Amino acid sequence: MTNNILKDLGDNLILRRSSPADADALADFNSRVHSDDGWEQPENHLEDWTRDLLTKPHPTFSPDDFTIVEDTQTGKIVSTSNLISQTWSYAGVEFGVGRPELVGTHPDYRNRGLIREQFEVLHQWSAERGEKVQVITGIPWYYRLFGYEMTVDLDGGRSGSPHLAPKLKDDEEEPFKVRPADESDLEFIAETYEHGLVRQLLGVSRDAAMWKYELNGRSMGSTSHYELSVIENADGESVGFLVHPPAIWGSALRVIAYELRPGMSWLAVTPSVLRYLKATGEEIAAKDDKQKFNAYRFVFGRWHPVYDAARHYLLEKQPPYAWYIRVADIPDFLQHISPVLEERLADSIAVGYTGELKLNFYRDGVKLDFEKGKIKAVEPWKPVDRSYSAAFPDKTFLHLLFGHRTFEELEYAYTDCFTRSNAPDARPLLEILFPPEYSHPWGIA
Repeated sequence: MTNNILKDLGDNLILRRSSPADADALADFNSRVHSDDGWEQPENHLEDWTRDLLTKPHPTFSPDDFTIVEDTQTGKIVSTSNLISQTWSYAGVEFGVGRPELVGTHPDYRNRGLIREQFEVLHQWSAERGEKVQVITGIPWYYRLFGYEMTVDLDGGRSGSPHLAPKLKDDEEEPFKVRPADESDLEFIAETYEHGLVRQLLGVSRDAAMWKYELNGRSMGSTSHYELSVIENADGESVGFLVHPPAIWGSALRVIAYELRPGMSWLAVTPSVLRYLKATGEEIAAKDDKQKFNAYRFVFGRWHPVYDAARHYLLEKQPPYAWYIRVADIPDFLQHISPVLEERLADSIAVGYTGELKLNFYRDGVKLDFEKGKIKAVEPWKPVDRSYSAAFPDKTFLHLLFGHRTFEELEYAYTDCFTRSNAPDARPLLEILFPPEYSHPWGIA
């Protein structure tokens, strides 16, 4: 264990890395510290998720990727977090992402800065791995303390009542059937998934190893375990896939992925999918009296083809929450995605633009130099005078960068977000370079 110690925090507390030997204690801790019903009523699905990460091979996570704060007097875990590495893409340009998760501290040890100590380590690990962005799902406001901004849709969607599901006619056979996927289906699922990513600005990359892990690498009871299914036509040809948990959450059967291969009609396939979800939800509820099935819910954020295809059946709207996103080096990230920015410029009224764009973040900033439509340089820039083009308070620029809000929306919400009158090109350039675009990433957990 000595080799795993990262820091002596004083007061009989040490910060260390995890190992498989921590599986039972850490699983129990996470199931209790994250329980909505209090410490004495653990959440078993979180216990299974934690134990899986420590004891089962994961394509992007190692058993020592948890940080643990231990009380040396009692030998007990009192705070923890982890870092799940993954690859995302921005309009097709891939970049490394570090995802802290399972962040929690025992109630008796809170307000001692233990999470801050761990996040400093997690951010260092992420930087050492070459990850340009960090993301996390979590409680409102809190992670702003560590440089994150709540931007990009998380959850939210459309739901419908099972009794409204479309019915087959008496002499009609089901035109599309949904069956459990096996390893022979993973290549098709991967290709169909990649096709669906073109609708989004931000996508999460999954290689063959990750798809295999999604299929059969997690424990059935884990909060991160999902059922992968294939949709087939009457001839047995695969036309799409569906992903949902094996349990009902909050009286709804949630669908977290639904994609069709190119050329397939959402209008034609979706009624069969709704009937499948109705039957599956009723079957799950029949096995457990505690589970009430009142809705099927497509959790794809603000938009998805199924919302239009099943408009008549999905009558309830759930607004999205948000991913927390951190970009420690904005100039570096902008340089990385410069091919996307140049392409947007080339397909705009500013084609061939030459000039500069200075963005003032008040404490720091960034300068982009353009020459004949190409980005010549992206550099950190310190705002020392009024020579800037546009101003963005706090982390608001991330909303524009990731297509979550338009510049006009930010300007309306923040008085100190604006373009300067002596920079007439700034507003059209910002609207061209950073248009609003849909994203609803399915992160790796």
